[in-house]
Amino acid sequence: MDSRMHFTFSDLMVGSVVAYKADEDTFTLRTIDGREFEVKLTSQTFAEVIRNLGDAYIDASSQMRDMLDRGRMLFAYGIFYPEGGGTTFEAKHLVFVGRTSHDFVFERPDWWVQQVREVGDFYLRAQFPDGVFDFGEYRTRISLEGEKLPGTRQETDTISRLVYGFATAYLLTGEDRFLEAAEAGTDYLRAHMRTVDAGEGIAYWVHGIDISGPKEKKILASEFGDDYDAIPAYEQIYALAGPTQTFRITGDPRILSDIEMTHELFNRFFLDREGGGFYSHIDPITFDPKSETLGHNQGRKNWNSVGDHAPAYLINAYLATGEDKYADFLVFTANTICNHFTDYDRSPFVNERFHEDWSQDHAWGWQQNRAVVGHNLKIAWNLMRINSLRPSEHYVELARKIATVMPPIGSDRQRGGWYDVMEREKSDNQEWYRYVWHDRKAWWQQEQAILAFLILSGILGDDEYRAEAHHATAFYNAWFLDHDAGGVYFNVLANGLPYLLGNERLKGSHSMSAYHNTELCYLAAVYTNLLITRQPLDLHFKPRVDGFHDRILRVAPDILPPGSIRIEQVWVDGQPWSEFDAERLTVTLPPPGQEVAVKVRVVSALETFESNLEVADGTASITLTGKLDGTVAGALERDLQSALAGSPRRVILRAEKLESMSSAGARALLFLRQKLPFDDVELLIVGAPPQVQEACRLVDTDEQSFVLLDDIKKVKPLKSG
Repeated sequence: MDSRMHFTFSDLMVGSVVAYKADEDTFTLRTIDGREFEVKLTSQTFAEVIRNLGDAYIDASSQMRDMLDRGRMLFAYGIFYPEGGGTTFEAKHLVFVGRTSHDFVFERPDWWVQQVREVGDFYLRAQFPDGVFDFGEYRTRISLEGEKLPGTRQETDTISRLVYGFATAYLLTGEDRFLEAAEAGTDYLRAHMRTVDAGEGIAYWVHGIDISGPKEKKILASEFGDDYDAIPAYEQIYALAGPTQTFRITGDPRILSDIEMTHELFNRFFLDREGGGFYSHIDPITFDPKSETLGHNQGRKNWNSVGDHAPAYLINAYLATGEDKYADFLVFTANTICNHFTDYDRSPFVNERFHEDWSQDHAWGWQQNRAVVGHNLKIAWNLMRINSLRPSEHYVELARKIATVMPPIGSDRQRGGWYDVMEREKSDNQEWYRYVWHDRKAWWQQEQAILAFLILSGILGDDEYRAEAHHATAFYNAWFLDHDAGGVYFNVLANGLPYLLGNERLKGSHSMSAYHNTELCYLAAVYTNLLITRQPLDLHFKPRVDGFHDRILRVAPDILPPGSIRIEQVWVDGQPWSEFDAERLTVTLPPPGQEVAVKVRVVSALETFESNLEVADGTASITLTGKLDGTVAGALERDLQSALAGSPRRVILRAEKLESMSSAGARALLFLRQKLPFDDVELLIVGAPPQVQEACRLVDTDEQSFVLLDDIKKVKPLKSG
């Protein structure tokens, strides 16, 4: 019997267009890993452009054949037919990542700001439909549509993650409702979930509370599976996530006290002073990590107890205070990961579970000898952040190693996106690393991939990292955004369609709140705007009267390479404010006793490119400044498209301040000429230095597409009519 696959099936492909054959109505698509497929268009094929949350559907069906230019990235969903000894693929749905070949919609300066606003509003509507931020009415479980599900349990970590989301939405938008919700949630956590042991000088956080009317019962130890009847380190870590992000905005000294006392908890009871690292669990009564009552968690260490500190709260605590003790803590976690987690002689994945002596624990609970793909990416991302604070060749080396070995194994080179949990090792007869339970893709693992490759691209400048960032970001924005109900899906199938069963149908659960999706919005905006496309980013703060006792507001959006960004402008209560240190990224606040709203514009201090459009009297003038290369060609294309929208009779590119232009920049100009009417509209490039003129001539050897003028005075007035 013939065992070959001989049936039709639908699936997804992502890649770049190699060529379009109009006579056959087919195009060749090259996948991420370099394989080529012929894609057939049909009379029923429809197309769209990736849209953001809150945007209307953007149809591209009528233009899709014109948009199949070489190099363009797109998704093609369709049906495979086994015939002719091979397969025929007919596309039913195309999704473009932008209007032009250099346009990636998610690199627009306000893309992530809009998305975090929409996500924040989804959770405000879900939890507080009456507009009153009463966290006594909070519920852990939220349906797909944003309805609260029955239950009495309020979990500390999910509230903290929600608070993080609201605080982050305020940082990017400055809209007061988000900060009001974040502060209300922080107060609720402090009042109901926090315990202060004055004798020990520590604070710790309960797993959650059960509520019944006015009564509540504290749940001290975890009641989840493999953590049962223990206090896991990761729960204490994530209890700080929301309050710490709120502290960055307000400087609330009560939050700082909680951070310091919980930091003391880690140092007193979780830290292994002899063997290094942090224990994963402690006994809820004795706080002893070696207690026999812990069972399989006795004397154990894991990824979460070491690696989760940095992204959840520790980097934000350092950014807000600048204190060395938090910097030292970050270095300690980074060194621990570099020294103990790698195992490349046996597996491309890091180890995640350990005994007290750092021997590998491949028999623990659900994990066994398995890898969480996102944890590997999270290491690369956070090592690059810590390296900008305390440089180490080991951090960059490991980050590069992960960025090299993970994509062929942990990502989907056919469809895009990143997988979930995989076996760390292959059996002798296996060619592929196995997926443990499924080949679905979780929202938070996409976040880790996007941020890892964005920061690697932004700091190291490798084109392959930029491409990986494009692939991961496109998959997330194409398939995870719920345009019907709002928010972000928990999981999608390998082909991008949402998976809506069980807990994975929910948008609020033990696993999901408003943390990873808003953290992605915030840091993707930071890395994209400030390191890659070099566009301004506005941040918002609202220091309390008793906040930041030294009157110094630290506004660095993340730990980035020294000298890579600076403050361009500051406003206090809407008025320009001059008391800031642009390079140190600090703002001196007004005298004590005033609560103010502070808006800070942060810009790239790297070699930058700017394009400014003005349209008047039939002429569109675009002033170009800096260096025009492939990283910023998309920004120019957007201005060119805006210029065309006004149907100008002339387009003038003022290039006097343009230092250089790459071939990609020159092709963007040639593409503009293609879109202009042939006879009636002229394109003038004025004042271009010799190297820019040469770049233009390389793509237009006959000098028929552009008119190069050395002085604006030589531009003749347009004839009337």
